[in-house]
Amino acid sequence: MAREELTRLTGNGNGTCGEDDCPNVYRTASGSIVVQGDVPDAFTPPQGERLVEIPESVLREAVRALGW
Repeated sequence: MAREELTRLTGNGNGTCGEDDCPNVYRTASGSIVVQGDVPDAFTPPQGERLVEIPESVLREAVRALGW
């Protein structure tokens, strides 16, 4: 899936989180959520899965954007 196919829910592009390398939450065309963040080493998830770590503020921003 290409980045252009995702709707960005977080980050306002003002330089604080406007680059491609910051934590963000995206929504796919099918309504699923894609999360971009730092890779922690808390534990090893099952094959085919990954853990990502994002700040609570980013998750709250995504929830507000979705109107939840």
